[in-house]
Amino acid sequence: MAKAKSENKSMKKKLIIKIGTSTLTAGTNRISFAVIESLARQIVELKKDYEIVIVSSGAIATARQFVEISGSNKRVDSKQAMAAIGQTKLMELYDDIFRTFGLNIAQILLTYRDFENPIANENTRNTINRLWQVDYIPIVNENDTVSIEEIMLGDNDKLSALVATIMEANLLVLVSDIDGIFDQNPHLHPEARLISKVTDLNSIKDYIEEKKSTLGTGGMSSKVHAAEICMKNGVEMWIVNGQRANYIIKALHNEIPFTRFESERRK
Repeated sequence: MAKAKSENKSMKKKLIIKIGTSTLTAGTNRISFAVIESLARQIVELKKDYEIVIVSSGAIATARQFVEISGSNKRVDSKQAMAAIGQTKLMELYDDIFRTFGLNIAQILLTYRDFENPIANENTRNTINRLWQVDYIPIVNENDTVSIEEIMLGDNDKLSALVATIMEANLLVLVSDIDGIFDQNPHLHPEARLISKVTDLNSIKDYIEEKKSTLGTGGMSSKVHAAEICMKNGVEMWIVNGQRANYIIKALHNEIPFTRFESERRK
């Protein structure tokens, strides 16, 4: 019986879920408990078929619920200090909410230098695989006290793509506050059309440039860069709107609109 369970577990697909600050705060200046609860409810269902890693932003936003450091909106060292304060609080929120759904979590903090080191990559893979074996969900964030790339540029989009790559994931879902890539800025053009599938990043280049100035840090430019990493490494990537109910479950059943980036070497 134990052998059958082990075999079933090994057949699970690998799903990386990246959830950014704008989604976690639901458009406010505070972390939304309801957003984390919604994610937990979906993961209970998803765990039947997937091994899951969460790549979560939100440490600085969490810290602002407890303290404000002068210059934290602009100075990098202030943002790093806020991240150091907020990271433990963010993990407490995840732990408190996920435990009510019977879900166990573990924290992994990474820097980009880790992905340049084959030994560090192997250690990260081994750790995540072992956590899956003992039924813990890894929650990954950038180690903001020693690395500042995601603080300055991408809200963990690139980080999630690199995690998906080293884990040879089947799917990376970027949870955003928009349905995906549009042929015009939907905030300015109500007639904008969603692009449901992308196989060539050059085909959407002009659309991204139009949106770049309005979406800013963690916007579409960083998501397309994440897609480039995924597509080169055989990982499918989706952009899904986290403001929709049961957004991951419904996307998997094609019940909501979203953008799918199909990899050059699909698994």
